[in-house]
Amino acid sequence: MADIGILENVPLAGYSTFRCGGPARYFAEPATGDEVARLFRLAAEQDWDVFILGNGSNCLISDEGFDGLVIRIGKNMSELKSEELEDGRVKITAGAGLSYARFGNYCTELSLTGAEFACGIPGSCGGAVFMNAGAYGGETKDFLTKVSYWDGYEIRNIDGSQCEFGYRTSLFEKLNSEGKTAVILGFEAILSKGNKDEITAKVDDLRARRTASQPLDVPSAGSTFKRPEGFFAAKLIEDAGLKGFALDDSGAQVSPKHAGFVVNNGGTAKASDVKRLIDYVVEKVYEDSGVRLEKEVRLVGNFGG
Repeated sequence: MADIGILENVPLAGYSTFRCGGPARYFAEPATGDEVARLFRLAAEQDWDVFILGNGSNCLISDEGFDGLVIRIGKNMSELKSEELEDGRVKITAGAGLSYARFGNYCTELSLTGAEFACGIPGSCGGAVFMNAGAYGGETKDFLTKVSYWDGYEIRNIDGSQCEFGYRTSLFEKLNSEGKTAVILGFEAILSKGNKDEITAKVDDLRARRTASQPLDVPSAGSTFKRPEGFFAAKLIEDAGLKGFALDDSGAQVSPKHAGFVVNNGGTAKASDVKRLIDYVVEKVYEDSGVRLEKEVRLVGNFGG
């Protein structure tokens, strides 16, 4: 394992867009699917828990950190290449550690349409597949044709149609929730060519709308809650009088710019502060509207209870 490199007691706050959380007992950044498999086998031998970390944009890491092995799928697995097909469309191959925004921008550079929404999403390509990331009417499932993943036994390649995509969920998320292994290694996407000026204008418009409506200058994990069927989370939170609300002066706050975001002002809040505020919002909204919000943010490590 010396060729992979396993570090000890690595602070994770810098690997999370919430900018909080404790250390990983063990930490590794593999470069291939084979290395991912070897790390899992080592963890099994040592009886370590494993957490897969991407860009850290959709998780809240406990103040105690993670008492096991954190496998970060990052820059070492960020392949990006294109191939023009006979029918004029273009196949893009992307590693799971690649920034999803970089994937979207690459498609824009190639005058490919359909991935404009990805340009403003802060997560990794692997995370985008895992939760079927989307925005402004577009979703990851719209152009995915193949996904490569480690299932705990072997590396598998499946068609996009087999990924069981739904609203902010996928086969991989479902397997994970059942305690099974599903580590996304990369994907293939096929997109059509379009008008470069129109694509660029759409990207610029979505970026301007996102900047105007979301607290992009403050640490957060993006949208904190899933959209309840028939409702909008931000509207329910605002109607409950919680837009801009804070329980204390820790730095954790419901964004005054967008009520669907819980933010960490100045990066001063601990994960426990953020978690308390999230729990308060869930209970207050339920009390006010009868709708129980579901977290979109994943909790990592021990939060008690």
